[in-house]
Amino acid sequence: MARAFVAGARPRTLPAAVVPVAVGVAVAHAEGRVIWWRAVLALVVSLAMQIGTNYANDYSDGVRGADAVRVGPQRLVGGGLASPRAVKMAAMVTFGIGAVAGLALAFATTLWLVVIGAACIAAGWLYTGGPKPYGYLGLGELFVFVFFGLVAVTGTAYVSAGHVGALAVLAGVPVGLLAVALLVVNNLRDIPGDRAVHKRTLAVLLGDRRTRVLYGACVLGAFCALAGVAPTRPACLVALVALVVALRPLRIVAGGATGRELIAVLVATGALQLAFGALFTAGIAW
Repeated sequence: MARAFVAGARPRTLPAAVVPVAVGVAVAHAEGRVIWWRAVLALVVSLAMQIGTNYANDYSDGVRGADAVRVGPQRLVGGGLASPRAVKMAAMVTFGIGAVAGLALAFATTLWLVVIGAACIAAGWLYTGGPKPYGYLGLGELFVFVFFGLVAVTGTAYVSAGHVGALAVLAGVPVGLLAVALLVVNNLRDIPGDRAVHKRTLAVLLGDRRTRVLYGACVLGAFCALAGVAPTRPACLVALVALVVALRPLRIVAGGATGRELIAVLVATGALQLAFGALFTAGIAW
């Protein structure tokens, strides 16, 4: 059972939680000092939001029957690996851990973080939960860009250094775009199954060909967005080296791969996030 819940946390998606925190800390370092205990708590919050969202998504899709037809790994509820109640509880506990860490940061900085934290939890739950899940309305990518790009990077920079400037916002753009790319290729793979259960993701709304274009635009857009950061932190251009990692998934998606063939692209996109994030972090901090 424990192994199932570890898999249900979707470890391959966790770079989307780690990278924005690393970049936010680098921004804080570049603009002043870093308060490390706050940075560590920011990482706890980010990981908790990502894992909690994954469990919430598993629960909501499972009880709706939206995971009945899948190409990717089995889900906890949809695959009968765990009860809906247990998965819902896992989501609530994980969000709770993030809330406790977030409250500690709020009391140390500003109580406005309570509002932002509540919005993050709501966004995680309502992605596929609630009466009108925004993930079923083609809005998932927008929320991922905002919360796992702009909010995560600027929030980390703020709690780590006590202030936030334009650099944090600009640095959040490429981070958010690569997080979106991960969701786009996941939804590209799932188009046939999502159509069958009337799950209207952005990929379903756009169709196969335009979703492939969107994936390429997100990946290449992340590299283009370095131009916004380079004037003040020119060493960030070292992240262009990660283009080498981007070539394979871009080629596979452009080549028309479908179904299980796209699982390799998910893995490669996660690796791209980590490579880009590590180089980008080092370049900003340098």
